[in-house]
Amino acid sequence: MKRIPDIKDFRIKDTSFANLMNKRIYNVLLIATKYDSFILEDDGRIDEQIFNEYTSLNLNYPPRFTQVVTEEEALTELSENHYELIIQMPNMDETDMFATAKHIKEHFNDIPFVVLTPFSREVTKRLSQEDLSGVDYVFSWLGNPDLLLAIIKLIEDAMNAEHDTESVGVQIILLIEDSVRFYSSALPTLFKIVMEESKEFSKEALNEHQQMLRMRGRPKIMLARTYEEAVGIYTEYKDNILGIVTDMSYMHGGTKDKLAGYNFAKWVKEKDRFKPIVFTSSEITNKVYADELECSFIDKNSKSFPRDLRKQVVNNFGFGDFVIINPDTQEEIFRIRNLKDLQKNIFNIPTDSLVYHMSHNHFSRFFYSRALFPLAEGLKKIDISDFDNVEDARQIIYDMIIKYRRIKNSGIVAVFDKDRFDEFSNFVRMGDGSIGGKGRSIAFMDNIVKEHAELNNDENIVVRIPRTVVLSTDLFDEFMEINDLYPIALSDRPDEEILRYFLKAGLPDRLIEDFMAFLDVVKAPVAVRSSSLLEDSHYQPFAGVYSTYMIPLLPDKYEMLGLLGKAIKAVYASVFYRDSKTYMVATQNLIDQEKMAIVLQEAVGSRYGDHFYPTLSGVARSLNFYPVGNEKPEEGIANIVLGLGKYIVEGGASLRFSPAHPHNIVQLSSVDFALRDTQRFFYALDMKDTDKEFSTNDGFNLLKLNLKDAEKDGSIKYISSTYDPVDQVIYDGYYEGGRKILSFVNILQHNVFPLAEILKQTLKIGQEEMGRAVEIEFAADLKDKGEGTFYLLQIRPIVQNRELQSEDLSQIKPEQEILHSTSALGHGVTSDVYDIVYVKTKSFSAANNQSIVAEIDSINREFLDNDKNYVLVGPGRWGSSDPWLGIPVRWPQISNARVLVEIALDNYKIEPSQGTHFFQNLTSFGVGYFSINPFLQNDGLFDEEYLNSQPAVYETEYLRHVRFPSPVIIKINGKKKIGVVLKPE
Repeated sequence: MKRIPDIKDFRIKDTSFANLMNKRIYNVLLIATKYDSFILEDDGRIDEQIFNEYTSLNLNYPPRFTQVVTEEEALTELSENHYELIIQMPNMDETDMFATAKHIKEHFNDIPFVVLTPFSREVTKRLSQEDLSGVDYVFSWLGNPDLLLAIIKLIEDAMNAEHDTESVGVQIILLIEDSVRFYSSALPTLFKIVMEESKEFSKEALNEHQQMLRMRGRPKIMLARTYEEAVGIYTEYKDNILGIVTDMSYMHGGTKDKLAGYNFAKWVKEKDRFKPIVFTSSEITNKVYADELECSFIDKNSKSFPRDLRKQVVNNFGFGDFVIINPDTQEEIFRIRNLKDLQKNIFNIPTDSLVYHMSHNHFSRFFYSRALFPLAEGLKKIDISDFDNVEDARQIIYDMIIKYRRIKNSGIVAVFDKDRFDEFSNFVRMGDGSIGGKGRSIAFMDNIVKEHAELNNDENIVVRIPRTVVLSTDLFDEFMEINDLYPIALSDRPDEEILRYFLKAGLPDRLIEDFMAFLDVVKAPVAVRSSSLLEDSHYQPFAGVYSTYMIPLLPDKYEMLGLLGKAIKAVYASVFYRDSKTYMVATQNLIDQEKMAIVLQEAVGSRYGDHFYPTLSGVARSLNFYPVGNEKPEEGIANIVLGLGKYIVEGGASLRFSPAHPHNIVQLSSVDFALRDTQRFFYALDMKDTDKEFSTNDGFNLLKLNLKDAEKDGSIKYISSTYDPVDQVIYDGYYEGGRKILSFVNILQHNVFPLAEILKQTLKIGQEEMGRAVEIEFAADLKDKGEGTFYLLQIRPIVQNRELQSEDLSQIKPEQEILHSTSALGHGVTSDVYDIVYVKTKSFSAANNQSIVAEIDSINREFLDNDKNYVLVGPGRWGSSDPWLGIPVRWPQISNARVLVEIALDNYKIEPSQGTHFFQNLTSFGVGYFSINPFLQNDGLFDEEYLNSQPAVYETEYLRHVRFPSPVIIKINGKKKIGVVLKPE
């Protein structure tokens, strides 16, 4: 009697894969500043991802990172210990950024050496001029954790390819690309595809042992950067090449061959005409060559390049769906996407289709293509003829899948656990993606607070970060995909329309319980802040480009949940607003590469009736660009305000002081200054009117209040002074009657709250840990005299270009200059600017500032379209939200200005822009910045008469645009703070 196979007959074995991937990277030497090391290692994202990857492979020793700062330390480590990989994040400020690589390679030539560097125009220029002989790979780093995993896997794949392909026929995907920027984007995408394919089942059912079997058999990825390198890899592994992704133009025979990809593909097709090949090119005209060879084509300039690459690889390289067909007509009946899908639909497959697919081993191939070898091998042993009843075979397949899914321990545990989240939770994450730039910076500050106990020596003064939950970037991806929002988001629709679509879309339902658990613990309003991949990156911070919304604390948690969902979706929408897209163009980034994490943070402050705000908010910088009196640049500078920080970053009047000299405050040096230049308004969150519609203006539910409101609240008794109009004097402290002035004198001079000391400590520690000058956003709430909490909200680098200008600019004769500033920022020489746009000073009135914005926006857009730059000159503070302080442009409206000049007029003297998001973007973007007061001796020059004598390209009542036939030379010595714009020769 024939024995029918039983589920007990099938056991999952691992013998076939025991020796795969046996060459691993166990020790990585990281040459970087402490801050760079933290981003790669300690913020939890990289270490956890690699830890999960390795434990899932049943390996006991995930790569261990050893961090050193200097070349000497690196050489000592390498001589004393064994390393399989060296990663360096060189400082772009250094003259010879690749010297370390060359020196190390002389002694340790067999260890792969990888350089991670941010992508920017300057980096690209430097790379083209540098000697890269000591470097195996250069990658463009934007803080995406997937890239580091891809680098380790790329090198490990190369180490194991020969053995693993011969042993069990592991497949290879070949990427041919010579652009650092694009292979840095493509490799994580490719690895993500193969990882996701093999990890999909582990999320559902696999234990570590089974995951090891599958992951070790995943397709490997190899990178070639020249024609010869590609031919070598293909020749060696031709029987195991799953597919090829190739650029069109790369080196061939020592020279750049614009059709190298076409020639290579043609050569491959002659050997195997069915080999799938995907072309990528920045020239759309190259599509004809792809069409000729019946290959796929992707435009590199497409906003959706990573998604296009994913689509083509999935469709062409066998990662697609299992299509169930009618064997008689070959028509598709339905598709199976994954193991769970097969389990659900196995009983829906028609009997004749089941027999057809089983007899052709299609089920086992479905598993093999995903490296699910245990199931594949088990199913391959089943002969459909062994069964008297086909339904028994169907049941066997179902039982095998169930057994496979049940044999597991716990899957990847989410960091956020609604059952464990309580009042002691400080920084947690929802999701598995990146936590973004702001999220990393908050995690870094949390780490600083933990490591530096001296910050909390005073038991009455607490220094901490607010309670924080980060929604990682994969939730953004999921939200965009399930709601099919990319067509809307990438369109040119108005911001308000994009926001409406996003607000109508739905967040994943599973997040509702997590959000409710979060809201049950939070006892304050919630700040919903952007944390994108590009935001706060070292060389191109996107400070203030995206939105931050606040939602009030409400007694009805479901009502609050609704507001929280709207705020999250509104922040997501801000990625695709017109200003964001313009900024992307200006920084040469692809908007589709931008991913948004969300920071949910307990708001800092106290409730006063129907509104909520902190005692003070501020921005502190460890480098003071405008030292006054006995202040030194390295002692830093701070700007503080009453209320929410939105007021200070938008350029409202704030109190400026050096933490090292809290008694010396220019704004309080005279009664006139104090009355004129101190804060009169502040922002508070509206806790009452909660039915307002969400707007593209993230301050739609904030109230702009005056000091009398704060006086009623009783919130300014420790931060105000009192002006007596009879005696015309200002008394330190709060007294009944008289006008109140926000002097913060009791805090800064009478130590009611040790703000200056805390700032001195945090700036010093932050700069040491980051390895560069820093800017810190903070807030504090005072409960009583000598009691309160100081909250670190954000930290980011102040970007400084170290290119030195050695010429003594002070010796240039005034008659040669159009502009001369002794308070200049920036470095180097610019010789490709022909245009100067300036606000006419003769008839200037601050009342017209709002009207000037549209004109400047129109002019800037023309420069943007033509990829040209210009010098922009105007009175007051550029970018102030208060039009009486200056022209209230937004950064994208002046994004192509190469030098920005702020001029004081005889009757219009405004403090410079320092401390605002606008100012941060200006300096980090490498724009020259001049502050000029021509009415003070030796404080600058603006030869407006000379410009007035030149013909105007464009002129209105307020503006003139002059274009010269030859360039105006711009020279800036940032070390001496001198900048000049010379008359053309």
